[in-house]
Formats: sequence, C-alpha cells, structure tokens
Amino acid sequence: MTSSNLNQRPHIVWLDVLRFVAIFMVLISHSADPFNASVEARTNPDFNLWGSAFGSLVRACVPLFVMMTGLLLLPVKQEMGSFYKKRISRVLYPFLVWSVLFNLAPWFIQFAGGSAQLVTVFFPWGGEPSASLMDALKAIALIPVNFNMFACPMWYIYLLIGLYLYMPVFSAWIEKASDRSKRLFLGLWGVTLILPYVQEFVSHFVLGTCDWNQFGMLYYFACFNGYLLLGHYLKKGNDWSWTKTLLITVPMFAAGYFVTFKGFRTMSSNPDVTNAGLELFWTYCSLNTVLMTVAVFLFVQKIRLTSARAIAIFASIAKCSFGMYMCHYFFVGPAYLIAVEIGTPVYLQIPVSASIVFITSWTLVHLIYKLPKAKYVVG
Repeated sequence: MTSSNLNQRPHIVWLDVLRFVAIFMVLISHSADPFNASVEARTNPDFNLWGSAFGSLVRACVPLFVMMTGLLLLPVKQEMGSFYKKRISRVLYPFLVWSVLFNLAPWFIQFAGGSAQLVTVFFPWGGEPSASLMDALKAIALIPVNFNMFACPMWYIYLLIGLYLYMPVFSAWIEKASDRSKRLFLGLWGVTLILPYVQEFVSHFVLGTCDWNQFGMLYYFACFNGYLLLGHYLKKGNDWSWTKTLLITVPMFAAGYFVTFKGFRTMSSNPDVTNAGLELFWTYCSLNTVLMTVAVFLFVQKIRLTSARAIAIFASIAKCSFGMYMCHYFFVGPAYLIAVEIGTPVYLQIPVSASIVFITSWTLVHLIYKLPKAKYVVG
C-alpha cells in the first residue's frame, strides 16, 4: 500500500476501485480476528466456519497492494536517494505515530479503568496485556527492531519500506529485461510459492537450507518481489472480453479459495495447532493466494466507471486508504462488540464489523486530512 499523491500521475480509475477492494479486504481480514484468535474460535463450529470462510476469502488483500506498488512505481525513474527520501518519508512518520499509539493502548485502556479482557477484545492477537507504562515504553523503544502483536498491522510497513529499499535495484533489471525474461523470473517465483507446503508436509529444510543456512536455491526469486513484478507485468491490462475474463478469473479464484478455505479450516479446527500452522494456508506468498490475487486484479482491471460521483467517491477512498490502514485496528474490537450487541447473526458479524470499521476509519482519515501537516499522521 502506497500513500502516493494521486495528483502526481494520470488518474487511473480502476486502480481506485482496486484500492477500495484491497482495503476492505484488509478490514474483513482483521474483523475476522475475534473468530480466529480466541479459544472459542477453536471449539465453536460457527466461529470456525465463518472465521475460516471470510478470512480465507480476502487473502489477496496485501498482495494486491504490493502489485499496485509495482504497477505505479516500476521502473523507478528517480535517483535512488531521491526515491528513498520521497517514498520512505511518506510512510515512516505515520508508521511511527500509529506504532506508538498502538503500543500505548494496552496501558492506557487499563489506566482508564478498563480490564485486561477488554484489551484482548481490542487486540485479539495481543496476548496477555501489561498494565505497566514502563512495558509500553519498552515496546516503543523496540519499534526499530520489530512490531508487537498489539501493533499487528504495522508488520506491513516494515515490508513496504523494505520493498522501497529494493525497488531501485530491481528496477535496473526490469528496464533492460525482455518480457520473456520477466516471465522466467515469475516462473521461478511460482516454484517458491509451493515451498511453504513442502516445508510443512515433506521436509522442513529444502533446496539447501539447514539450521545454519536459511538462504536456499530460490531465495532470491521468492517473497513479495514477485508481486512487484507481477503488478508491473500486468499493468497494460488484457484485451479479453468480459466473458473470457470471467471464464478465466472465476475458476482461478475458486480454485485458490477452495485450497485456502479447506486448508485453514482443517488447521484451525485442531486445538493444538501452532500459530505457524494456523497461518500456513493463509501465507501470502503461496500458490493458492496468488491465484486469488491475480483473479481479483484482472477482474477489477476491466471495470470502467462513468458516474462522476462514483469516480469521486472511489478517489476519496483511494486517497484515504493508507491512513485507513494505519488507524483501523483500533476499531476492530469495538465494531465486533457493536455487531454482537445489535443482534447480528453470526454469519454476518464479520462483514458488518468490517463495514463499521470502514465507515469509522474513512471518516476519521477524511477529517484528519483537513488538518495542517496531516501527511505526518495519515500519509
């Protein structure tokens, strides 16, 4: 997810739609946390079913943002230093602001009279919350090292900054590479997408990795740089008809979703599953996730909006999407409680919660943009 200024490049309307799809997927993903992170999620059949169904449905969320980054910024046209200064600074300040707020939240909620249980409602993956201000300050001091689970969404910003650092180097090859060479890279990357399952079910160490070497044979073709290249490679769009697009993308998405859903539900139904095992079929860099991501990307790419009002709404969402990502996790727990309190059926609680989070975070970011120096808070 980038926080780039839409006015600095030609306005691509379908990309605004894709940003909406991607950010709403993120909100659904985190709104499913109460269904997937609690003890009840492992024992309640309804929680397991709907947490698995909705969580699996939206695994394309982060990969779509990475593909958009590759589409918009590759090949890099600026000198490396200028590129770093512009891109990294736009995400670094909001990252620091919200990371500090997330790390202070467990202490503040309890300081204000809330219980530790209330903290876990706000942050389902956070674990045992500390009521100590000193522990909160220690967590803040460790932000340069890594995020903690109370600031769970911030993992993506570490990734994004890493992609920015890598892109000028990757760009030099992309500018000279033929389409055939790019397809070869993507093919090798495709092999790495199967490795998470080989490591889980066949051998923990593959292609030269071992206890003292984590850099296997295809290490340099792996991870999210494949999504960067895929976004760049597919940016020209397809010349297929809508019929052909649907005939390709619907089965592609369905196949990816079937593997993701069945795999995750099987793992999550095991009360003794580890966090790594729970996340196995939700791995972003896996073949099933790529199938769903490409299907969504190609489908949305065909959308054409003609309504000026619709175009303006999606443009606003696109502008606010980075800020929405940064702040939305504060609203996930309260939105879930509201959805339950108003009597929402279990099978609708996740989308209803996500809708509440969407409206709240979009409104907040829209208001923050009216303030001076808003870029330091919401990008």
